Amino acid sequence: MKSISILGVFVADLCFIGDRIPSKGQTILGKKHVVGPGGKGSNQAIAAARLNGDVSFITKVGKDSHSEMAFNLYREAGVKTHSIIQDEKLFTGVAGIMIDKDGNNAINIVSGAAEHLFADDIDDKVETIKNSEIFLTQMETPDEITIYALKKAKEHKCITILNPAPARKIDEDIFKIIDFFTPNETEAEFYLNKKIETSEDIKNAANDLLKKGIKNVIITLGEKGIYFANGKENFFLEAYKLKQPVIDTTGAGDAFNGAFAVGLANDLDIKEALSFANKVAGISTTRLGAASSMPFAKELTYN
Repeated sequence: MKSISILGVFVADLCFIGDRIPSKGQTILGKKHVVGPGGKGSNQAIAAARLNGDVSFITKVGKDSHSEMAFNLYREAGVKTHSIIQDEKLFTGVAGIMIDKDGNNAINIVSGAAEHLFADDIDDKVETIKNSEIFLTQMETPDEITIYALKKAKEHKCITILNPAPARKIDEDIFKIIDFFTPNETEAEFYLNKKIETSEDIKNAANDLLKKGIKNVIITLGEKGIYFANGKENFFLEAYKLKQPVIDTTGAGDAFNGAFAVGLANDLDIKEALSFANKVAGISTTRLGAASSMPFAKELTYN
């Protein structure tokens, strides 16, 4: 199995569950409150490790109860923590998550210590990137650090995966160092500045992203599955047929990305890796929470 390094953010998720997500200025009575681990990079690392991936996580946290939660979870999941920086002068990040009765969510993230990652931190941990064959990141760390780390990963011949969430501006010349680009429909719209509504729109969007220099485009479509294109082949792949109802979509994209990295690490072909990632993401939506919803490899045969 190829090794995986992931750069990202850990936050403590403060989840508020109710019938509806409140609109601007509105107060509603909720049904439940849950505190648990989150952060896109952290979720992806846990997803990959629970699938028996060889995973190292790169981030910065404080020295507080939230970081203790993180390290306890990483030990349990098998995430390697030697590249996690602790700074007692900073606080570990938090996220406020509103979840409605259908599992839809709205999220506000404060990255905390991870917002204070610098190029020197990446240089200090560059051996982790150098010793991995797959590098996965998102857009929750500061933009310049995300790009700096992607460049380092490409210098060391890693397969690079960028999950552009939350969607933020990327200089056009960066696209050519991205091997796999994994936006959802909304994020793809951001990078192309146009609406994506039909199947034809999705195909055209993927082609437009390929023209920017990206090698492989995966547009995730939620309950509609995914669309893949790389200039040589393209196809839609349906979402995994679930045996249980969807209760919380928080972290489903992270489950997908972490699982896809593991699929590549196991030398699955593209369609196999995507099918595997679809299954893992689907199962995660049948459970409450983000990191806590990530399935273990041994569970996949029973779902």
